[in-house]
Amino acid sequence: MLNLVELAVLAAAGYRGTQLLVHDSILDPVRDRIEGWFQKKPESKARELVVTLISCVYCTGWWVSGSVLATYLLAAGRWHGVPLLIHGIEWLAVAGAAVAINRWDDSLKDH
Repeated sequence: MLNLVELAVLAAAGYRGTQLLVHDSILDPVRDRIEGWFQKKPESKARELVVTLISCVYCTGWWVSGSVLATYLLAAGRWHGVPLLIHGIEWLAVAGAAVAINRWDDSLKDH
């Protein structure tokens, strides 16, 4: 199980990765290209899913947090020998903390 310092660091990494994919201007060309791809066939549910995934901080954050957590656990040699349920709970915790950081960050923009 993750300790609080690990949870905080992984949540910060998940938050930052999510911001990179959803908001940062460096990836505007990629997002614009995907949006153009979607507009060519807007009735496609698969294309709609991809656009939703890359534009929703909650959707993207879930997968980024899971990727960050899995990478950390594998690199630290802590993946094996632990029930998947524990890793699932850790994933929920990291994603939840990352989205809490995102909500806090969004609230600062309102002031």
